[in-house]
Amino acid sequence: MDARVMSESDLAAASADARAAVFRQLAEEHLDQSYRLALAILRDRLAAEDAVHDAFVLAWRKWASLRDIGKFDAWFQRILVNTCRSHLRRASRIRVTDISSAPHPATEDHDIVASPERQAIEEAIGDLSEDHRVVLALRYYRDLTVDDIAALLGVRPGTVKSRLHHAQKRLRIALERRQRMEAP
Repeated sequence: MDARVMSESDLAAASADARAAVFRQLAEEHLDQSYRLALAILRDRLAAEDAVHDAFVLAWRKWASLRDIGKFDAWFQRILVNTCRSHLRRASRIRVTDISSAPHPATEDHDIVASPERQAIEEAIGDLSEDHRVVLALRYYRDLTVDDIAALLGVRPGTVKSRLHHAQKRLRIALERRQRMEAP
């Protein structure tokens, strides 16, 4: 059964096994982009994996509440973003020190060794507030419009524009400061 062509009444009438198969298909289709979005927000590979897992578990629990299967993407993105925010709040309360000395293997998102510029950008993004990091990730990693981001986050488009503006400004300042420090 193809999830993309199911209507609301088809989904409601489907057996539990068929509904599970539809969810599994949608989850598989959204797994990679969900991981990339979570990684952009959380800036940590393991935390992103945990957040995606937690979001899919929560989505499965709330699966019956989804009325329009055509809106799965927006519905799930909202769950994922909220899960990432929860992980960020938890991480700010609990500090964990990584004691492993083994380097992390390259991920698909980082096929080449990170350049100093890329490292500087990632550090600057990591220093942004949760709200700024979320709008940057949704805008530049998911390529969502300001209106789509506003709808997803439940805020006004002006708020999204403001957050994007301030995030970009903070990134620019951080990168310029780093350039001045590295200049001879």
